[in-house]
Amino acid sequence: MEKLLNTADSVNACLNRFVWGPVMLFFFLFIGLLFSFGTGFFQIRKFRLWMKCTFFSLFRQHSSVRSGSGDGISQFQSVCTALAATLGIGNIAGVATALVLGGPGAVFWMWVSAFLGMMTAYAENVLGIRYRCRNSANEWTGGPMVYLEKGLHCRPLAVLFCLFCILASLGMGNMAQANSIASGLQDAFGISPWMTGCFFVILISLVILGGIQRISRVAEFFVPAAALAYILCGILVILKNHAALLQALALIFREAFAPSSAAAGALGYGMKTALRRGISRGVFSNEAGLGSSVIVHCAADTDDPVLQGMWSIFEIFADTMIMCTVTALAILTSKVYDKGICLQQLAAGQEPVSGTALTGRAFASVLPHGSQFVALSVILFAFSTILGWSYFGERCASWLFGPRAVLPYKLLFLACIFPGCIIPLNLVWEISDTFNGLMALPNLIGLLFLSPEVFSVTRKYFM
Repeated sequence: MEKLLNTADSVNACLNRFVWGPVMLFFFLFIGLLFSFGTGFFQIRKFRLWMKCTFFSLFRQHSSVRSGSGDGISQFQSVCTALAATLGIGNIAGVATALVLGGPGAVFWMWVSAFLGMMTAYAENVLGIRYRCRNSANEWTGGPMVYLEKGLHCRPLAVLFCLFCILASLGMGNMAQANSIASGLQDAFGISPWMTGCFFVILISLVILGGIQRISRVAEFFVPAAALAYILCGILVILKNHAALLQALALIFREAFAPSSAAAGALGYGMKTALRRGISRGVFSNEAGLGSSVIVHCAADTDDPVLQGMWSIFEIFADTMIMCTVTALAILTSKVYDKGICLQQLAAGQEPVSGTALTGRAFASVLPHGSQFVALSVILFAFSTILGWSYFGERCASWLFGPRAVLPYKLLFLACIFPGCIIPLNLVWEISDTFNGLMALPNLIGLLFLSPEVFSVTRKYFM
């Protein structure tokens, strides 16, 4: 068994180096650049329009923004459900980890990946709405698997995407998140992982067995409240340390283009390290290019691909440009991050401080019980991630095996929660991270070859 695990670990390490390596990260950036140039940098040029059609539309009408037949979920519910899956550990621990492993310059490259990722997500959702269809249960089915089959006419790529998505949903979207919840509750409040496992199996079953309507209603209420609380507390930390804000911003830009060093600690992290860590953490956080969030956007009650694409732009903006930035600036302005110590630990091969602990120190420097608040935020966001990913995996299982596969998949998904809470998951984390990245490969290929359709639909919208 030990030999088998070692083999699995070695194979996964090779795959992981590819899917999160320089070639794939360049592919992510290239696709974002392609759609940015192809749409005339829509994310900047039409900033007022997509903000008006998304965030500000919530103040002009009821939050259930709809523009279709009325039998799907609202556009706001769809973006909340998508954010439920993307707002998570990456926004708190992931940003801090990028700082530790890549230096402050990683934040700049995280912004770059999000800026370009806005248009990648836009393209995904334009194609998602354009090619979505009804299944035999009269439910909306859409996502990369649909436009890969119906648009690109390549079912093998669609099958690969679904298989990778299902495996990622059970690992990264379920067991890894459940483990974070159990660890957080045990560290912060002394609650046994066994109790956590039993409670969350029941709680999550009550939500996901109710289908997308119940998941979206929970997300619509839960995600904005949790995100707003975290953002406001993060802003309080930044405001308290406002004197260090300009210095922190200058450090981010300076370190983003620092010369690469031959050894850690010689000249710093170097541009190459900052770029790799920043882009990978940005993609991990907002999932632009993975194709996962488009699955739930396709359940939205809208007939307008471009409008739904605007909601996906707002999703990336909220996830990375706001939440991840708040985390990064809270850490840098509070001075809990010490570049020298981190470089010494990395050079010596020592385990650096965890991302959650570093963010917790930043919040605790200003707020009473700040560490506990960060731990609770990780728990809440991990819970929302589980809900979002349950739907992603469900739709892929339904597309592969038919609507009859939905209930067995949900039962399997629920069965994975308890062991996720009580057993060490180092290998599960690593393998599911690989499957998470592998989802991007068929999706990015589809986006590349279907890009003329995205440009055509966008041009017609403004004619």
